[in-house]
Amino acid sequence: MLKKILYTIWLFLFCVIIVLAFGSANFNAFINVIENRTFDLRQNILVKSGIKKHNDNILIVAVDDASYEYILDNYGEWPLSRDVYAKVVDFLETQKPVSIAFDLMFVKSMKSAKEADEALINVFKKYDNVFTAMNFDNQPESLRVRPELPEKLSVNVENYSNSVDFSELTYFNCRPILEGILNSTSNIGMINVSRAEDGILRRMPLLLKYRDKFYPQLGLKIGLDYLKKSENIQVDKLILDGNSNLRLGNRRIFMDDNGNAILNWYGESGTYEYIPLYKLIRIVKGEIKNEYDFNNKIIYFGTTASSLFDIKTVPVSRIYPGVEVQATYVNNIIDNNFIHKQNKALTVVYGILLAVLTVVIIMGVNSAFVASLSSFSLYLIYVIGAYFALKFNNCWVDIVYPLLLALTAFISAFVVKYFIKSRDFEQQYKLATTDGLTELYNHRYFQEQMKRQVDQCKRYETEFSMIILDIDFFKKFNDTFGHQAGDAVLRQVAQTLKRNVRATDIVCRYGGEEMSIILPNTGKDVAYSTAEKICKRVSDRKFKLGNDKETSVTISLGVSTFPYDGDESAKLIEAADKRLYNAKENGRNQVGK
Repeated sequence: MLKKILYTIWLFLFCVIIVLAFGSANFNAFINVIENRTFDLRQNILVKSGIKKHNDNILIVAVDDASYEYILDNYGEWPLSRDVYAKVVDFLETQKPVSIAFDLMFVKSMKSAKEADEALINVFKKYDNVFTAMNFDNQPESLRVRPELPEKLSVNVENYSNSVDFSELTYFNCRPILEGILNSTSNIGMINVSRAEDGILRRMPLLLKYRDKFYPQLGLKIGLDYLKKSENIQVDKLILDGNSNLRLGNRRIFMDDNGNAILNWYGESGTYEYIPLYKLIRIVKGEIKNEYDFNNKIIYFGTTASSLFDIKTVPVSRIYPGVEVQATYVNNIIDNNFIHKQNKALTVVYGILLAVLTVVIIMGVNSAFVASLSSFSLYLIYVIGAYFALKFNNCWVDIVYPLLLALTAFISAFVVKYFIKSRDFEQQYKLATTDGLTELYNHRYFQEQMKRQVDQCKRYETEFSMIILDIDFFKKFNDTFGHQAGDAVLRQVAQTLKRNVRATDIVCRYGGEEMSIILPNTGKDVAYSTAEKICKRVSDRKFKLGNDKETSVTISLGVSTFPYDGDESAKLIEAADKRLYNAKENGRNQVGK
């Protein structure tokens, strides 16, 4: 019965912990930070193992530190004159690339170089595979009036998911790029990013909302063009796993509740082939020979120079250029390689399953070491399984919540188990040291305690006393009333003794109708008065025999005190026994002297 009660309490507390854990925003935020770090660790292990291969058809033309110095030395200012980009694009188009993308924002007209701006605008008019970037923000209208963007930049989105609301990806303002580019092309995508609370970029928006319309991320725009997919986009929720997904034909990209996709990383900074912009400019000028293959490539322009401040922190690197983030994004779309996040309901199921298995192991294995080793082996198997889920299925399986639930079960199960064991031990000890009839300590326990008291009093030079007593004419009582009545009297005398001594005193059944009391730290006079009090309480009491019958009994007692009556337990018992005999010889119902 006790075990059932304890298991019920444990199950109740365990459920309370689950509810509190998933219901507390602060606790969830803390756990999410740790979970994110476990994801980063898994990503790093996979990247360093060399398993993940990036797409060699993605190139990055970088405004690196050398190019930035070259631009200042040869053009005298940054940003670079836009006709230079126009000449570079014209050259690249002769090499037959798939697409050319600028992770740069061409905002405002350069007042001193109107012709340069026109040259760049003409590039966007001439080629349908050139893309550029823009950015949404939430600047107040007192700074900048909200512009109306051309209809062709938005995409049609059918949102069938009841969980993705894009609230965190909804913006109220934007800084438009050159009007000539806006009017010339629809190949404009957004480059807003979604950093986690710890500042690490793990997710990127797929779509952003502005003035009640949806606009694609630059990477999504380029990916759709590469895959020749329609820009009619659906957001659905799969019945099987309950997650929301962005559908691109037969492809599905996992979306969190805010509309972000989780990037799958291919390596640390420098994974993709980098071509310094200054070298490309010199190739266009004819100063150096072209040694690069641009055919059938996706070419990304972006800044990597530290002074230009487009540096991100990602799971696989503390310093990661923003343009390489965009390249990774496009790579994920082309390879259909985004990370899929496990559903929260499955996380709870895994946690409960681990907890149940933990309880089964701990309750079923006697050895604490073996139970602990088995439990932690189970957790290790789960962690390894989560790693392989990411490795082979791009699935982010939560580790922290299930392990937290399992460890909670581990600790509480051990507490319950050893509380039960403690209770069982106490019960066994009680059975071994207690008389079943009177519920007093038995003769064996009496002898152990006598020896302990003698040893202790010798060490600390203190004293203790003991009382031996038996019920007067008990044999005759049994013959008259029967053994059941005699047992009833024994139990009631035992109760009377326990009620009239201190909590520290030890009441025992010595044998038959004889009982004994050990009185620690008690001198002869106090022991004698205690014996007299007990004698009177017994003689004054009416003892019930059943069937509404009552009777009176008396007892005779003998007292001895260490060290006056002996320095060994046998001598003390002998002395008390003699005085008990004297009490009987002198008429019973008294304390012998």
